[in-house]
Amino acid sequence: MREHIHKVLKQHWGYDNFRPLQEDIILSAMSGKDTLALLPTGGGKSICFQVPVMAAEGIGLVVSPLIALMDDQVQNLKKLNIPAIALTSGYSYREIDLALENCVQGKYKFLYLSPERLKSELVQERLKRMKVNLLAVDEAHCISQWGYDFRPPYLEIAEIRKLLANVPVLALTATATPRVVEDIQQKLNFRQTNVFQKSFYRSNLHYNVLKTEKKWSKTLEILQKIPGTAIIYARNRRHTVEIAEWLKKNGFTADHYHAGLSTAERKSKQQEWIQNKTRIMVCTNAFGMGIDKPDVRLVLHLDLPDSLEAYFQEAGRGGRDGNTSYSVILVGPSDIEDLRSKYLQSFPELDFIKHVHQCLFNHLQLATGSGEGISYDFDFNVFVKKYSLPSLKTYQAFKIMEKEGLIQLNEGFERSSKILITTDKTTLYDFQLRHPKLDGFIKTLLRSYGGLDTEYTSINENLLAARLKIPYEEVKKILLHLKKQGVIDYQPREEKSFITVNENRQQAKHLSVSPENHRYRFEDLKKRIGAVTDFVESDHICRSKLLLNYFGEKSTTECGHCDVCRKKDNQSDKGSLTKRIVQFLKEQREASVTEISKEFRIKEASLAESLRELVDEGTVTVTTDKVTLNK
Repeated sequence: MREHIHKVLKQHWGYDNFRPLQEDIILSAMSGKDTLALLPTGGGKSICFQVPVMAAEGIGLVVSPLIALMDDQVQNLKKLNIPAIALTSGYSYREIDLALENCVQGKYKFLYLSPERLKSELVQERLKRMKVNLLAVDEAHCISQWGYDFRPPYLEIAEIRKLLANVPVLALTATATPRVVEDIQQKLNFRQTNVFQKSFYRSNLHYNVLKTEKKWSKTLEILQKIPGTAIIYARNRRHTVEIAEWLKKNGFTADHYHAGLSTAERKSKQQEWIQNKTRIMVCTNAFGMGIDKPDVRLVLHLDLPDSLEAYFQEAGRGGRDGNTSYSVILVGPSDIEDLRSKYLQSFPELDFIKHVHQCLFNHLQLATGSGEGISYDFDFNVFVKKYSLPSLKTYQAFKIMEKEGLIQLNEGFERSSKILITTDKTTLYDFQLRHPKLDGFIKTLLRSYGGLDTEYTSINENLLAARLKIPYEEVKKILLHLKKQGVIDYQPREEKSFITVNENRQQAKHLSVSPENHRYRFEDLKKRIGAVTDFVESDHICRSKLLLNYFGEKSTTECGHCDVCRKKDNQSDKGSLTKRIVQFLKEQREASVTEISKEFRIKEASLAESLRELVDEGTVTVTTDKVTLNK
């Protein structure tokens, strides 16, 4: 088995060896054991479930809450000629039905689903007929009530296991406290405890917290000192644009990134950064998931993260090549209070969530008992204005409803146009013979995209227009005509944001947001904000030790290179220097500052603090030209 997985790794990914713990995790899963893998960001979690799926007959079922990450992994698998599909909320009922049937028929090797999809009867019925060889649960901390991103729909996974007899589960996460580790295994019905955990310690990652009233000028100073690729996390979309433009004016190559950009814009910006055409990416926390760029030298937070879990993952995007990288949090005078205000004071009450829920269904014009599984065009700004709702608090209410599995909001998501050929080859050929003016168009379509007769395929009308040398509108007109003739099913792209309703409308009093979950979320939020506050305010405990202890990894060794450790070293050096000055003066009785400077090979300016300390304690007297040891 060991030799086989190495062969699979080399054949599909081109690697000769696994990273630490990957091989052990893979062998555990392939031996049929339920397995929990804790690997820090950049530790290679995807390989852990992709290799065993490829090494066995059947399909791998991957559950993940992150649409962007699912899409990214599917695209990467397709580049390796591995058939994979992610059933995200942008799919119609017919697309889902066809995709699931193709999974049953063995036309895909990986099926990615959100936990909400597992509730679907359509999905459950097809799973019974699929030859699933592994159930992979990504971001597994979401299943734990004590996880920082608890999502009740994840609890459905335990029920799904009943449909997948003897299929092992491989749960993966980058961050989990000991309590969460235990809870994940319990909630996923592990047959026995089985945890593989790589140390969270990153020797090459230097953590720093710097307090400053001038963040932008401090950012310039840091970027000038630390060369190489950088990520700068900012609080909101507007901020990312402003900072990126300011950096450009100061001579840096920089760009901005946030969820409100179109899919094409995000991919283009990301690619420019990966290829080092852009040095600095200024972004919201929408950036980074699934991006494997090994040579990031600096990860800078201009605003406080909302949890140490989030911070650890974001900081961990630096130094994946094993070389020194720096994580810097810049803390302003009002940042801690702003963090508390943003998350604690704006946390929505249960009654407010119910009110927003009712407003949403009124806005979508849905009657009680309707709406399940349907996606609707949705403009958040129009919605809050229409119902006079506070934006931040309403957004928090939406996020809670999303985590509870009631809705899924795809902010800024651009849906590509899709096509499926609905006739067989003989009928299509006959149609081409009878319509010679459309023959060239159909041939170009078939040459441009493969698999049109087996699955809905994303297309680009602009690309077709360029190849056919006809206007964009003419392409759309022909595609709509072919749809009318029954040759294809054509679904034009939707450029607006949209919202998916996962459950039928309920009366407000029956809204399935658990009061216990709501109360827990607020208490947990307070603890997380408190942990962040303690982390940035501490000035005497090594940053690495603080992080490791938070994640249950007890460490007595200091990293030696965070801002706290460096400060201790400096203080130790100063103490040693004052002792050496006193000893020198005992031998000389008195000496000039220049003579002391030459003796210890230290600049005169650097002596000032040590001499001031000796004067304050009455050990020496300093005149214009002499330093004298007092009796």
